[in-house]
Amino acid sequence: MTRPLSVAIAGLGTVGGGVLAMLRQNADLIAARAGRPIAITAVSARDRTRDRGIALGGLRWFDDPVALAADPSVDVVVEVIGGSEGPARALVEAALAAGKPVVTANKALLAVHGAHLAAAAERAGVALAFEAAVAGGIPVIKALREGLAGNNITRVAGILNGTCNYILTVMRERGREFAEVLAEAQKLGYAEADPSFDVDGIDAAHKLAILAALAFGRPVEFGAVHVEGIRHISALDIAFATELGYRIKLLGLARRTAAGIETRVHPCMVPQAAPIARVDGVFNAVVAEGDFVGRVMLEGRGAGAGPTASAVVADLIDIARGRVTPVWGAQSGALSAAPSVPMAAHVGAYYLRLMVVDRPGVIADVTAALRDFNISLESMLQRGRSPGEAVPVVLVTHETREQAMRDALERINALDVVLEPPTMIRIEPA
Repeated sequence: MTRPLSVAIAGLGTVGGGVLAMLRQNADLIAARAGRPIAITAVSARDRTRDRGIALGGLRWFDDPVALAADPSVDVVVEVIGGSEGPARALVEAALAAGKPVVTANKALLAVHGAHLAAAAERAGVALAFEAAVAGGIPVIKALREGLAGNNITRVAGILNGTCNYILTVMRERGREFAEVLAEAQKLGYAEADPSFDVDGIDAAHKLAILAALAFGRPVEFGAVHVEGIRHISALDIAFATELGYRIKLLGLARRTAAGIETRVHPCMVPQAAPIARVDGVFNAVVAEGDFVGRVMLEGRGAGAGPTASAVVADLIDIARGRVTPVWGAQSGALSAAPSVPMAAHVGAYYLRLMVVDRPGVIADVTAALRDFNISLESMLQRGRSPGEAVPVVLVTHETREQAMRDALERINALDVVLEPPTMIRIEPA
């Protein structure tokens, strides 16, 4: 019988435990598809005494995860510790230096250090696999890097963070405010005690940086991603979006333009009829557009033990079969040097909500500011009259440049009739 593939796993939290459970529960099926058994033989985690609900007897235990890389009986290292620095980075670097393939679910590590790690994997001639790093159980990495390899990808867009999608869904369905729904999500375990990584868009930006590198065949560049979160989205904005025929989603968007590659994460208004607008709750979705394939959409669970373990094990099966694909789809010398396009150059339509004092001349002052920066209006909503009181005014613009919109908003915010900073949400086509 073919010798089993010996796997060491660093990190025995939700994902690590899920990988162990899947490899044991589906052992026969996995062996048939891999051409050989796949067995966890060594592990590393912070606390040996913790009851994880899964048997660890017979496994070699390492207190130092980096030591896994030096174990001569280990064929592959799985890193599910997390974080862009510290033991996760040290382990991956050590494993690649030792000529061992690596499977990781660590989007932060790849987004920040992906170019360096890809070069190390290329020098060693081993796989650096990361299907689990983006969108959990959705096989989006394989889709972009392999299934769509013959296409010129022009655009990738996705709901890449289940926590934000859950919060925005509940806000829409129940008419509740962000802070209230966030607190509930924390109680249910959908949001961390410190939710900043999710609700401020950083998690989605890490994933988008990876998708953009794959889609456009260039080194990963996390620092070029424009990032905004969802803290400023209100129930009022969601209600107006519904009235206008939109839903608000936190999207990661990467697009090839004549000037280079545009990468951005921010709340968007998308038409209610768009397939991605109907992806609700904790689900993720990714849309890719290619010159020959057209538009492809993948949807599924973006996190959790089962979906993420599914992606890790898929990578292990590839390694067992001897399938090695360049990290970013091509060898480093063949990668594109396309520049990143700054957010100020973005062109699109915008939703603006202003809270203003209801008195004559207010709208004229606002539209004059827009006119001065060559921004034209598609529509306007104003409900009722409350002389001398604060009222919302909603404006929807035609396409304009981001820099012009920023300049106009600075002028509008300085008007004495505007009572709070304007809310701006970009409108994305289907």
